Amino acid sequence: MRRLGLVAAALLLCAGCATGRPAPGAGRAEGVEEGLASAYADALSGHPTASGAPYDPSAFTCAHRTVPFGARLRVTELERGRSVEVTVTDRGPFVRGRIVDLSRAAAAALGLLERGVAPVRVERLPAR
Repeated sequence: MRRLGLVAAALLLCAGCATGRPAPGAGRAEGVEEGLASAYADALSGHPTASGAPYDPSAFTCAHRTVPFGARLRVTELERGRSVEVTVTDRGPFVRGRIVDLSRAAAAALGLLERGVAPVRVERLPAR
């Protein structure tokens, strides 16, 4: 019986020391993600967003799948290092690999309009 207890203890110790692959997103700061950004279509101007606010192409706003409406995000274009601060007013994007849709003004400030999509880092900012 004692031998069984020692074997069980040894197995528990080994299991506690085991290493595996890090969980998805491990090593990434909370509230930070990287992926592709795109711009809203101009045809959506004036149409209501998921938050109820009309889409204004000249405002610095965005669509994100999960971040609450009204939250502020810093979006940094990774190739050139330009950043903008935007407010979440809509849901989306719903295209694989894209993590944020930007208003026309925000996309233009990042130099995204010519390219259509660009790699970005999205960071959640503290509430004001």
